Amino acid sequence: MKKINVSLRKKVISKGKISLYLDFYPPLLNTETNKLTRREFLKIYIFQKPKNQIQKIANIENLHTAELIHIRRQNELRKDDIYSEFEKEQLEFKRIGRGSFLEYFKNFADRKEGNNRQIWNSAIAHFEAFLINQDISFKNTTVILMNDFKEYLLKAKSRRNTGETLSQNTALSYHNKLKTTLKRAYKEGKLRNDINSGIDSIKEKESQRNFLTLSEAKKLFATPCSNMIVYNISMFSTLTGLRYSDIAKLTWSEVQYMEDDGFYIRFKQKKTEGLQTMPISNEAFEILGERTNEDDKVFEGLKKWDVDRVLPVWIALAGITKHITFHCFRHTYATLQIFSGTDIFTVSKMLGHKSVKTTQIYTKIIDEKKREASLRISLK
Repeated sequence: MKKINVSLRKKVISKGKISLYLDFYPPLLNTETNKLTRREFLKIYIFQKPKNQIQKIANIENLHTAELIHIRRQNELRKDDIYSEFEKEQLEFKRIGRGSFLEYFKNFADRKEGNNRQIWNSAIAHFEAFLINQDISFKNTTVILMNDFKEYLLKAKSRRNTGETLSQNTALSYHNKLKTTLKRAYKEGKLRNDINSGIDSIKEKESQRNFLTLSEAKKLFATPCSNMIVYNISMFSTLTGLRYSDIAKLTWSEVQYMEDDGFYIRFKQKKTEGLQTMPISNEAFEILGERTNEDDKVFEGLKKWDVDRVLPVWIALAGITKHITFHCFRHTYATLQIFSGTDIFTVSKMLGHKSVKTTQIYTKIIDEKKREASLRISLK
């Protein structure tokens, strides 16, 4: 590594004073701004033209102080051999500790895409509101402070100007973004302690998950739809469990075939960014239509606005009174798979869930249906 030279320099300012500063070459990384800088102002001043003995003495003392700082900084940056390994480690921790955790959080979010990026940005907006728009360094990032943020989220108002408090699951989502960032910062050595492990998690609240029964699904797809693309992607989601975001970006290069294994799609999930390999049935493959160029989207011309406009009308025409959104086709796939006897671990893998706990909500739905069925027969 190239050694950094440190020079003590002077800058004439107002009222006959000179500001003393350090000049670095090559430039030094400022851990607070994450930018390279040549200057570090010492906030020490001397008189340009001392008028009396007091000012002359002040000049001598201030120059001496500045020179001591200059020597110390030169030693820190160039003479590594004067420090023990422990001292070097402590100096490095101090340097890193001055860095901005908030800036690190934002930079981490910048790597995300699409709707996931928006969720990260919302989480950061609430974190900034919690900090009252102040910065926070790594050294001031503590378990107590992060647990206070958790309590803040449970009472925070939605940023949509509805006046409503964040739902518990939304608060959980935002809180998990912070926990993920803390985990990564610790892994990269920016935090001295594993703060994430000391933070209490927000419990997930079970939400209403509407789905179609098999008879309702057959009834829906037997009902004419005014938009064929909406019809096709709805059936494809019901047969595969894919999210709208993954269907919308699906290209022909991701639709593949293996001689011994049949058709499958290999894609990167937009929400979790995990690589997924999913076998699909011949029935699902036939929905895709005629293959075109590898980079072409499978459902060319698909627009979310059409889905939002057409779906409610189509559902009503089929005589289905449940509130069904496009995401309900994913729920339908999961519940029909489990109801048909597919084990929960396989369903979890097919849905691309990171944890089987996420999939367990569907088994509870099935258990409720079984309980209802058991009460339908009475010999009294």
